[in-house]
Amino acid sequence: MNSSIKHWLYAGTVGMLLTACGNRLNVVPTQSIEQSQALNTEQDVQITLTGAYDGLSDVNVYGGEIQYTGDLLGDNRDVVFGGTYAAIDEIWRKAVTTSNTYTRDFWLDGYNAINRANNVLSALDKVGQANRANIEGQALFIRGALYFELVKAFAKDWNDGTPASNPGVPLVLTATNSVTEADYRARNTVAEVYTQAIADLTKAESDLPATQLGGNGFATKGAAAAMLARIYLQQKNYTAARDAANRVITSGQYSLAPNFADVFSDATNGSEMIFKIIVTDQDGANDMNTFYASALNQGRGDVRVQTKFRQLYGTGDVRGTFFNTAGQNTFTSKYNDQYGDVPVVRLAEMYLIRAETNLRLNTAVGATPLADVNLVRARSKATPLTSVDLAAILLERRLELAFEGQQLADIKRTAGSVGTTAYNANNLVLPIPQREIDTNKNLVQNPGY
Repeated sequence: MNSSIKHWLYAGTVGMLLTACGNRLNVVPTQSIEQSQALNTEQDVQITLTGAYDGLSDVNVYGGEIQYTGDLLGDNRDVVFGGTYAAIDEIWRKAVTTSNTYTRDFWLDGYNAINRANNVLSALDKVGQANRANIEGQALFIRGALYFELVKAFAKDWNDGTPASNPGVPLVLTATNSVTEADYRARNTVAEVYTQAIADLTKAESDLPATQLGGNGFATKGAAAAMLARIYLQQKNYTAARDAANRVITSGQYSLAPNFADVFSDATNGSEMIFKIIVTDQDGANDMNTFYASALNQGRGDVRVQTKFRQLYGTGDVRGTFFNTAGQNTFTSKYNDQYGDVPVVRLAEMYLIRAETNLRLNTAVGATPLADVNLVRARSKATPLTSVDLAAILLERRLELAFEGQQLADIKRTAGSVGTTAYNANNLVLPIPQREIDTNKNLVQNPGY
């Protein structure tokens, strides 16, 4: 693989997290496991799976960076980044350098979590039949979701050129336990990465239960289907996207929170969140709070929402007032809680995917496009629409999912623009980190860098 392995190989192999000792009177330190003893029992595999979730929740992955990169790289001054972090400012200005530390760590920590998932998958024979499918499904969900995020960020969009020949990201599907020249992989094509992500998530959906004991911070059948709906939508496979979203909606496992503010409160969002990153005051970090919340809400106040965006909401739409002001700046209220869980995917998005794909296909699977859009709008007390077209649905996505990381992906799949910058401009694709290029001579850099 690439140079990242040198930094996370051991951690990925053993799961990295400490685990409680069964006999509290005979406590042995277990912050790490000797490699010769790693993954010999079902408990070892469970610990490593916990480590994979820990990697997934890192602030440079779903703990914030995936979301704010999708927002800021796709932003046309709906917000202003007023912070002092130069690496994030580069993302907002669409002037990312190959030495950008946040881009570097996105790649590094994404592959870190993938290697931990691969370690779990390599040891499924140590897991009893009662738990095997569930553990396999969770590891596949983590790997499939991350390959989708990596290829979206570091490669041309499916809608840009030829996916079968455009370079994507390296696919590593087995656990890496030592580094040789064979581990310095070339970039697979965009099509190959999408195919793998779909295969992982399809198997995950088949393997996973409808609910997990740990709640919606752990992969479930609905979470895998929801991620598939996103992938198929990005590919313009509208039938598959519609059907995946419809499976989530009709599963009976989720319901829209009664009030829009409830969605972003850990106490009341359980029914709507399909998958989220769990954050507590003992564990986890919420970088969406760090950068999007004002100092009054324990944030840095770096991402400041501008009037031009807030004016897109109609009179009476509570989403248009879901902001707070500190000094002369305005901030979204989605991330006011420092220890709030970080949303990854929620039910409202599934209704909007079903609405858009039904409209494009001239079908009404599950409901009409108008009914689905108005269901989402009704929750926010927005005026019901009397008809919908594609522009109305895309606007509804923008209003509902603002600051949740979907901005750039929507622009690219619809061949839009970021201001005067076309969707397929080189600077809307992140560079392969320079440290990877320097170490792995099989990697090729993206155009423009």
